[in-house]
Amino acid sequence: MATPLISVQDLTVQFRTDEGLVTAVDGVNFEIGAGEVLGLVGESGSGKSVTAKSLMQLNGGNTLYGEESRIRFQDDENDIDVLSLRKPKDLVPVRGGLVSMIFQEPMASFAPAITIGDQMVEQLRLHTNMNKAEAKEHAIEMLAKVGISDAARRFGQYAFEFSGGMRQRAMIAMALSTQPKLLIADEPTTALDVTIQAQVLDLMRDLVAEFGMAILFITHDLGVIAQTADRVAVMYLGKTVETGTVHEVIRRPAHPYTSGLLNALPKLEALDEPLTAVPGDIPSPLDRPSGCVFHTRCPKVVPGICDSRMPTPTSLDGGQQAACFALEAGL
Repeated sequence: MATPLISVQDLTVQFRTDEGLVTAVDGVNFEIGAGEVLGLVGESGSGKSVTAKSLMQLNGGNTLYGEESRIRFQDDENDIDVLSLRKPKDLVPVRGGLVSMIFQEPMASFAPAITIGDQMVEQLRLHTNMNKAEAKEHAIEMLAKVGISDAARRFGQYAFEFSGGMRQRAMIAMALSTQPKLLIADEPTTALDVTIQAQVLDLMRDLVAEFGMAILFITHDLGVIAQTADRVAVMYLGKTVETGTVHEVIRRPAHPYTSGLLNALPKLEALDEPLTAVPGDIPSPLDRPSGCVFHTRCPKVVPGICDSRMPTPTSLDGGQQAACFALEAGL
């Protein structure tokens, strides 16, 4: 990879709570190049959304970042250390400008009493030099580009007048209207039926090809990642347990957790077979297991090692990496 657009190094995120300090992300590293799609995969509670929101410092006032944590945004025009930005006004070029985010439920992201168009115009006037008329014209163009018919009329409607699929398309249009360098898509297809889901995935692939932007695609579904991403990072309880190209990770998963996620997918050739879930539940971040965080659910646990030591990533063919003692032992 050439110089990455986004470089995340040793990202550790903790939250101050009434119950104590909660570690949501623990030492995560990844890079995303321009025009690349990185899939971030894991169960709910794995730290995916917290990781993504850290790229724009959206995690709230009770957040602590590790002393060694670094998030660097770099292109021909910018070289920004995101975590060094302290004031909201300093983050304006990043939030909604260089980086945009599509949230899981767009109905909660749009203001219900303001039209879709007015919200798009407000964002464009904040992040560009467009006047009101230019912003309106550009917003209508973007609504049409993402497949919303009669965009000029839809511009003046409210979010509740849109169907679920149309709201998601409007959210994508709004996110793309400022031509961000990085688009964060947080479970963008979870609330959609399979037909609309396929349309949204096709749309995002087309937009990557057209605009050359990078995408951080967050999901719990490796099936979606197989259709969308170039590389994948698998997270569990705040740790990255496996990384690699989509082809390598899906064809030859090296970590037991990745294998468990793949085995949980329904198989078209065996529809009568019951689904195989990953056994147990993800622990609370308030009660993180010692040693490898996955050892309490792992079918390949090495007694006396996995419960006491933290594995380091093992490099495999094709740039794939996995952090697992069983892999080191050849199990």
